[in-house]
Amino acid sequence: MKEVVVLGAGYAGLKTVVLLQKKLKNNVHITLVDRNNYHYEATDLHEAAAGTQSASRITYPISDVINPQITTFIQDEVVKIDPDKKTVKLAGHEELLHYDYCVLGLGFVSETFGIPGAEENALPMTNVKEALAIYDHIIAKMKDYRTTHNPDDLQIVICGGGFTGIELAGALVDARASYAKIAGVSPDEIKITLIEASTRLLPMFSEKLAEYGVNLVKSLNVQLLDGSRISKIEPGKVIYKHGDDDEESLNAGIIIWTTGVSGNPLMEECGFDAKRGRVIVTDHLTDPKHDDIYIIGDVAAVMPPDGKRPYPTTAQIALAMADYTAEDIVSRIKTGKHEAKPFTYKSLGTVASVGNTRAFGEAMGHELRGYPASAMKKIIADRSLLETGGLKELFAKGRFDLYH
Repeated sequence: MKEVVVLGAGYAGLKTVVLLQKKLKNNVHITLVDRNNYHYEATDLHEAAAGTQSASRITYPISDVINPQITTFIQDEVVKIDPDKKTVKLAGHEELLHYDYCVLGLGFVSETFGIPGAEENALPMTNVKEALAIYDHIIAKMKDYRTTHNPDDLQIVICGGGFTGIELAGALVDARASYAKIAGVSPDEIKITLIEASTRLLPMFSEKLAEYGVNLVKSLNVQLLDGSRISKIEPGKVIYKHGDDDEESLNAGIIIWTTGVSGNPLMEECGFDAKRGRVIVTDHLTDPKHDDIYIIGDVAAVMPPDGKRPYPTTAQIALAMADYTAEDIVSRIKTGKHEAKPFTYKSLGTVASVGNTRAFGEAMGHELRGYPASAMKKIIADRSLLETGGLKELFAKGRFDLYH
């Protein structure tokens, strides 16, 4: 019986486990490790941060999809991976985990790019706890305004106007009226500002579609400061420079950091040849130096045929990696050989939500705007939920409000 250790229960890791349980009912034992006892839909974190969705709506227990006859789940923190000894050390267990195959799906962390004060004075949004901390902070500031009338309490600044920042801004717009009610002000007094260094926002879309998205955000009374590079974050203050102009500052009681992410720093710490926590993997999604280690999800860098830049790390590609990894492990256990075909990826498209009923994007070669895009965004979310959690989680947590 082969031992497969899967580290991380995100999109990539959990789907790999689900597939292996189906395909290798008698020939494998799986150990799944994650710091949480739940899986969360990372693509919905912005809604939990804004309070438009509860944490319970974007999470479900890992135990719901585990077959205990095949898989052992351990809630713990990974401390070290030793590829030469084929062992994994956990923080809360003295006994090492041994494996024949190891799947690394260790996820992502917030990237501050060395900007002074960003880590100390801005709120990241990379997991459920951080998303809830943002929501709690917003509510605390709204309550504080009722007594202090501090104008900074009503100022929300999103540092980073990329895909995540745009989606977060839309969710905050949806929640704006509820914030205003708590603060005792009109909704238009809640100021939302996006600061972005680039002048070409949303490069994953055509210029015309990206322009539509930017104008949509602006139409919702969101201030967009593009071409503005953040130089420093101080307590309650964002300092930035627009082009060659002098530095400017923006006071805000709520500063949220969405400028970017990198792979788990444990990758470098364990000696993998990683850059910003990501390893350029082989055609079989394995580590170039260790054929028994699969690296998938946010810690993997998969090069497209043109070899220019790795594919963006998305839930869609993470799920596709899980499909291939499970098939490849099955092939190796049954035949001793890798899958004949290398991993290939073709994106089905990308859709950005700007709140619950507004969206834009591209799917299957077609550009979508307005209601069709909003409905497609929810269908995509339901598909990923089905692939990891099955029908039970889809019916319990799915987005079926397609008509609005």
